[in-house]
Amino acid sequence: MPQRNLVSWTALISGFSQNLEFMESVVTFSEMVIAGENPNEFAFSSLVKACTALELVKMGEQVHCLALKSGLSDELFVGSNLADMYSKCGLMGEACLVFEEMPWKDEVSWTAMIDGYSKNGDFEEAFLAFRKMMSEGMVVDQHVLSTTLCACGALKACSVGRSLYSIVLKLGYESHIIVGNALIDMYSKIGDMESATNVFGTEFGSRDVVSFTSLIDGFVEVEEVEKAVIFFVEMQRHSILPNEFTFSSLIKACANQAALEQGIQLHALAIKYNVAENPFVYSSLVDMYGKCGLFDHSVQVFEEICMPIDIAWNSLLGVFAQHGLGRDAMNIFDRMTKAKVKPNAITFGKILTGCSHAGLVEEGLRYFYSMEKTYGVTPGPAHYSCVIDLLGRAGRLKEAEEFISSMPFEPNAFGWCSFLAACRIHNDIERGKFAAQELLKIEPENSGAHVLLSNIYAKGHQWDGVKSVRRLMKDGNVKKVPGYSWIDVDNKTHVFGADDWSHPRKEDIDKKLDSLLDEILKAGYIPCTDSISLEVEDSVKVKLLHRHSERIAIAFALISMPSGKPIIIKKNIRVRLDCHSAIKFISKVTDRKIIVRDNSRFHHFVDGSCSCADYW
Repeated sequence: MPQRNLVSWTALISGFSQNLEFMESVVTFSEMVIAGENPNEFAFSSLVKACTALELVKMGEQVHCLALKSGLSDELFVGSNLADMYSKCGLMGEACLVFEEMPWKDEVSWTAMIDGYSKNGDFEEAFLAFRKMMSEGMVVDQHVLSTTLCACGALKACSVGRSLYSIVLKLGYESHIIVGNALIDMYSKIGDMESATNVFGTEFGSRDVVSFTSLIDGFVEVEEVEKAVIFFVEMQRHSILPNEFTFSSLIKACANQAALEQGIQLHALAIKYNVAENPFVYSSLVDMYGKCGLFDHSVQVFEEICMPIDIAWNSLLGVFAQHGLGRDAMNIFDRMTKAKVKPNAITFGKILTGCSHAGLVEEGLRYFYSMEKTYGVTPGPAHYSCVIDLLGRAGRLKEAEEFISSMPFEPNAFGWCSFLAACRIHNDIERGKFAAQELLKIEPENSGAHVLLSNIYAKGHQWDGVKSVRRLMKDGNVKKVPGYSWIDVDNKTHVFGADDWSHPRKEDIDKKLDSLLDEILKAGYIPCTDSISLEVEDSVKVKLLHRHSERIAIAFALISMPSGKPIIIKKNIRVRLDCHSAIKFISKVTDRKIIVRDNSRFHHFVDGSCSCADYW
C-alpha cells in the first residue's frame, strides 16, 4: 500500500491477534507508532490481548501507560482487556484498580474479573462479583455461569451451586457443553456424585474429555474407584482420548489403594498416549510407586524427568518420608534448592515428616525455623503439628509441651494425636490424659484418642482407667475402628480382620499361624502382652496378638506366593509394637522380605531387622 492510515494499521494488528499471531501483532503495533500514527481503542485492545497471550506483563504495563497518555484507558474494550491481562498474570490488585476506574462496565468486563478471581484462587470474591453483576442487571452468559460454578465447587457451596443450576435451566444453557462440564465439576467437587452423573446424562456422545475427567476425578475423591474405571473405559469406547488430568486422577487412586498392577497398566497407557512426561502425570507416578512400596521405581521415574518442577520434587520427598528415609529426603531437599526450585509449604511438610520418622530431631527443627527466615514460607498448623510429632517420637515430651504452649494457635487434631501417641510410647500417663482431653474437645467421636488413652492405662496396669475409658466410649457411642490388612495375590485382593474374617483357606492359614508362632518363639521372640488392655492370662494374650490382621495376611502370603517374591501387606491403622517385633522374626525364620504399609509409613523387614531401625 503506498499509503497506510489508522484503519489499515488497526486491521492488520487486530487480524494478527485474532489469528493467534500475537508476536506479529506486537511488532506491527510498534511499527505503527514509529510511523507516527496514534493508536485507537481497537488497536490498544488487540495489543493487550496479545500481551496477555504471550504473558508479557511488563509490556502490558507499558501499553497501559500509553493508553493513559492517549486518554483511551477508560474505553470499555481497552479497560476490559487490561483487567483481563492483569488478572491472568496473577496481578489481581492491578486488575481491580483498572476495573474500578472504568466509568461503565459490560458483561465482558465483569466476566474478566470473575474469571480472574476464580483462576487466582479467590473464589469468594468471584462469587461476590457475580452477585454484584446480577444486581446491576447485567446479562449472564454461559461463560460467566461456568466460571462461577467452578468457584462454587472449590468453595463446596452446595446450596449456591444448586441455585446456579436453576439459573442455567431458566436461561436454557443446559445444552452448552462448557456449562455442563462446569456443573459436573461443581457437583463432583462437593461430593454429590449422583447429581454429577445425572448432569452427565446417558448421551455420552455429547460429552468431551473434560466431562469424563471431572466425573472420574469426583469418583476418585469419594473413593469409588470402580465407578471411575467404568467411565474411563466408557470414555475410550467413545474414542475420546484421556488427557494428563485423567491419568493423574486415576494414578492417584491407585496410589491411595496401593493398587500396583493397575498403576503399572496406567503408566503404560500414559506412555502410549504421550502424556507420561507431563508434570502432573510423572509426579503422580512417583507418588504411586512409592505408596505401593517400590521406592526404587519412584526414584527411577523421577530421574528420567528432564526438568522436574516442584510437584515432582515434593512427590519424591514424600516417598522418602513415608519410607522413613530421612537422610535421603534431606539430600533430595538439597538437590531441589541447588536446582533453583523454590521449596513451598508442601515441601516443608514432607521434609519435616521425613525427619520425624527417622528421628532427625535437630535437623527437623533447623528446617522448621528456616522456613520463614530463609525461604519466606510461613509455617501453618500442619508444620507445627510435624514439630510436635518430631519431638514426641524422640521422647522429648517436655519440649513438645513447651512448644505447644508457645504456638501462635491451638494444635489441630493431628498435633494432639501425635502428642498422645508419643505419651503412649513413652508411658507418660498424665500428659497422655491431658492430650486425650484436648483431642476429644476437637474431635469428640475420635475413637483413636480413646484407644490410645486405654493403651496408656493398660501399659501402666491401671485397669480402672481402662474400664473408665471403655465406659466413656460406650456412653458416647464411640466405636473402635477395626484393624484390617489386605494383600494382592493373583490379581485378587484378600482382606483380613483380626476379629472377624473368613477365607476359603482359613484352616491352612490357622495351621501356618500356629507353626509360625512356634518358630519365632524358638528364635527369641518375646510377646509384648502389655499392649492388650484385657485382664486375662498372658498365654491368652499371646494367642490374641498372633491373630492380628497383618500376621494373618502374612501367613496367607507364605502359603500362596512363590518363595523369593516380596510380601507386600497394606494396613489401615498403625502397626503395633508387638506385631512389629513378630514380623522381624518372621522375616528371619522364613527368609522372606516383608513390606508393610500402615496408615503413616512403610516398614521393610529383611532378615530379622526393619528399615525403620525400631523408630517409628
